[in-house]
Amino acid sequence: MNLKLHHINFSTTNVADMDRFYRDVIGLETEEAGLLPPLEKNKGYAGDVAFVTDGDIQVHLAQKDVQAGFKTGQIVNPVVRGHIAYRTDDIDAFKKHLDEQGVAYSDWGNTAVKGWRQLFFYDPDGNVIEVHQVEEG
Repeated sequence: MNLKLHHINFSTTNVADMDRFYRDVIGLETEEAGLLPPLEKNKGYAGDVAFVTDGDIQVHLAQKDVQAGFKTGQIVNPVVRGHIAYRTDDIDAFKKHLDEQGVAYSDWGNTAVKGWRQLFFYDPDGNVIEVHQVEEG
């Protein structure tokens, strides 16, 4: 079970302004269409998202939605304050690891992103962490 930093997500009330800032001020590029996750906007989170990158790590600029957890029946809502995300090659092993460590998590499955199995949980200070695996096929 390997983990690799994949993206940082910032929640915002103005996706367009954040997109311009991260492209014009920080100098990030718009992520290539083929590298974008296909969003599942009919399963609970229908917010706008812009994707920028430094060439290695993506930044997801997601419309804040304080109701997303309620809409999806999940405890952890990753689009209230944003989150940091890691990609794994074995999400089932990581779930077992969290269980063994006594860490509670929300298993979003592929509710938000088609083809991604996502888990969200809190660090000791309440920061949201995502771990996801890209499903084959």
